[in-house]
Amino acid sequence: MGWWTNLKQRCTTCSRVTLGAGVLAATLVVSFVMLAAGAYGLAWTNTEQFCTGCHEMRDNVYAEFKGTIHDVNRSGVRAICSNCHVPHEPWPLIKRKMQASFELWGHFMGVIDTKEKFQARRYELATHVWTRMKQTDSLECRNCHHADAMDPDKQSDRAKARHAKMKTEGLTCIDCHFGIAHHEPDGPGPQELKIGRAP
Repeated sequence: MGWWTNLKQRCTTCSRVTLGAGVLAATLVVSFVMLAAGAYGLAWTNTEQFCTGCHEMRDNVYAEFKGTIHDVNRSGVRAICSNCHVPHEPWPLIKRKMQASFELWGHFMGVIDTKEKFQARRYELATHVWTRMKQTDSLECRNCHHADAMDPDKQSDRAKARHAKMKTEGLTCIDCHFGIAHHEPDGPGPQELKIGRAP
């Protein structure tokens, strides 16, 4: 005899409303637990410890990141992997996490498990990131860096000119600011790729 039949026999005096309320309450509790576990999982996979947990990331891109302006700087504000590589909004975040789950296949198959394999695919991997950032108008950059809060008087003449060009030519942060946290790959940069931004 199944648990459901057993429960129904015990509740012969229970009304259908009481039984329905119990099932609803149990469903809500299970749903809450699953939602909380999912939120915890999303938060955990955004930590630096998680991102550098495999040697492909720890020995390649994370080693390059150490000592850059986004790692150590005068203000002590430090970016971690997820600040630049994971959207902060809920639905884009979930979409990116689903895409990343497919990247696990590459980890288990050893696609970039040596420095040589990583270097051979560096440009391809970089263009994936650049494409996504261009399509979102460098949203991950703009989560911390706000153009309207920039003080042009504290910028070099070159930076002022380039930021003005960005506005008039429809460029985005990653078009110029690439290779600042990781080594720059050989090949055309993001601006030369002519990847369109999403409307």
